[in-house]
Amino acid sequence: MTRSNRREVRNPVLSLPAVKRLDELSPEAREIVGDILGDLVADARNRAQQSWLKNKGPMAAYWKAVGAYAHHFRRVIRQKGGAA
Repeated sequence: MTRSNRREVRNPVLSLPAVKRLDELSPEAREIVGDILGDLVADARNRAQQSWLKNKGPMAAYWKAVGAYAHHFRRVIRQKGGAA
């Protein structure tokens, strides 16, 4: 079975109403938000790895999810017409 190529399957946050609001931001605001989300992705991934090394599986999973969602939103904000 092959994976769908539909955008909302590849990036599940596209189906959230908040994405339309992100699309309305100015290019300057989109760049700032994208940079902040990039920092969040890196920090969350680092925290996930540190939690895993300390045998704190639930916290590792939590931070892994935070990083994944931040990454998905960052991809939306960096695309022109993200939800279109």
